[in-house]
Amino acid sequence: MKLTILGGGGFRVPLVYGALLTDRAEGRVTRVVLHDLDAERLSAVTRVLAEQAAGVPGAPEVSATTDLDEALRGADFVFSAIRVGGLAGRADDERVALAEGVLGQETVGAGGIAYGLRTVPVAVDIARRVARLAPDAWVINFTNPAGLVTEAMSRHLGDRVIGICDSPVGLGRRIARVLGADPGQAWIDYVGLNHLGWVRGLRVAGRDELPRLLADPELLGSFEEGKLFGADWLRSLGAIPNEYLHYYYFNREAVRAYQEARQTRGAFLRDQQARFYTRLKDPGAAALAAWEHTRAEREATYMAENRETAGAGERDADDLSGGYEKVALALMRAIARDERTTLILNVRNRSTLSVLDAEAVIEVPCLVDANGAHPVAVDPLPAHATGLVCAVKAVEREVLSAAESGSRARAVTAFALHPLVDSVNVARRLVEGYTEVHPGLGYLK
Repeated sequence: MKLTILGGGGFRVPLVYGALLTDRAEGRVTRVVLHDLDAERLSAVTRVLAEQAAGVPGAPEVSATTDLDEALRGADFVFSAIRVGGLAGRADDERVALAEGVLGQETVGAGGIAYGLRTVPVAVDIARRVARLAPDAWVINFTNPAGLVTEAMSRHLGDRVIGICDSPVGLGRRIARVLGADPGQAWIDYVGLNHLGWVRGLRVAGRDELPRLLADPELLGSFEEGKLFGADWLRSLGAIPNEYLHYYYFNREAVRAYQEARQTRGAFLRDQQARFYTRLKDPGAAALAAWEHTRAEREATYMAENRETAGAGERDADDLSGGYEKVALALMRAIARDERTTLILNVRNRSTLSVLDAEAVIEVPCLVDANGAHPVAVDPLPAHATGLVCAVKAVEREVLSAAESGSRARAVTAFALHPLVDSVNVARRLVEGYTEVHPGLGYLK
C-alpha cells in the first residue's frame, strides 16, 4: 500500500514514519513517497527516516520527489501536512496581527485567517489533482487550519478527505488519566470545530465520570487544561474546553503575553528548525539524534505563553509524546482493513449539529470502517458554545469565498467577523499588512 506525504520535508514526518514502523499486520503501508518543494529538506528528513528504519525488518520503502503529480499517482492514502509560506510566513502572520493588538496564532483569529487565505488555493489544487490522478485515494488532512482546509478539499473530494488533529486525543487522554480510566476504553463526548471544541462527558462502562472530575478541585488542577483555565471556570462551563479556547476565554492576557514575549512561537520554530536543517547539511551529523533533540525542545515549549499567563508551569512528561501520527495510523488501518474503530475527526457535518449545514466540517467522534468516517449523533451544544461555533464557521465560509473569488472585500469581511478582531478598520489594516508581506495573497483584488 502506497502512502504519499505532502509536506514530506516537514519536521514532524518522522512521527508518522515511526508509527508506520510499529505496524506489522497484513495490508500495511509498504511504500512511502515524500513530496516537498524543498529538495534539501526532503534530503534531511529522508536521512532521519533511514536511521529510524535501521534494523527494522520490512520497514516501508521511502522515496522522495519534488514532482507533485508523480507523488500522487497510484497513492492509496495521501497525508497532507503542507505549510504554505513556511515558518517564516507563520512568523509574519503573528507579527502583523500583534502590531494591531490582536492574536496572530496560526489557527485562531487573524493569524488563522491569513494562513487560511494562503493555504486554501493550494489545498484546492491538490484536491483536484488527487481526484484526477488518484481518485480512489483517501486524503488525511493535517494541514492547518485543519477544519477550514478539510472543508475546502471536501468540495472536490467529498467524504474521501478526513481531517485529523492531536488536540482532542491529548485532551481525552489527560482527562482519562486523572480519572484513573483507560483512554482506550473511554467514550469521549467531544463536539465542536477544529481547535474549538469541548469535552462534555467521559463515559467508562456506561457511566459519565466527568461530573466527578468537575466536583474535585484537586483533580481539576492536576492536568494541563485545569491549570490553563482554572477549576472555577471549568465548573462554570460544565465542560473541559480544548486548550485553544484559552485564546478566546483569556484573549487579553494571551495577546499581552505574546506581545511581551522575546520571540513569537512562529519565529522560535522558524529559527529552531533552520538550525536543525542546517545541521543536517553535514553528511556526518547524526540525523535521528538531532531530530529527537529538536523535537523535545519544540514540545516542551508548546503554548508556553499561555501556560505562563495562567501560572500553569511546565508541561507534564506524558504530554510530550505527540499523538496525531497515532490517529493517522488508526484511521488508515480502519479504512484499509475494515478494522472498525472510533476516532475524533474533522468530517462533514451531515445532520450531526443542527445549527450547521450538512457540508460544514466539524470535529466530533466518528465511527470509522472501510467506507470512511461517519459522525456519531451528539447532543446539541449549549448556547454559549453554539454562538462561538456558528460565528467561527461563518468566518471560515468567508475565507473560502475570498479564496474562490479572489475578493479582497470578502477577505476583509472574514477578519472583521471574527470574535477576536474588534474593529472593521483593524480588519482592513490586517488585509493591507498581510498582502504586503505575503506574495501568495496577491490574488486578492
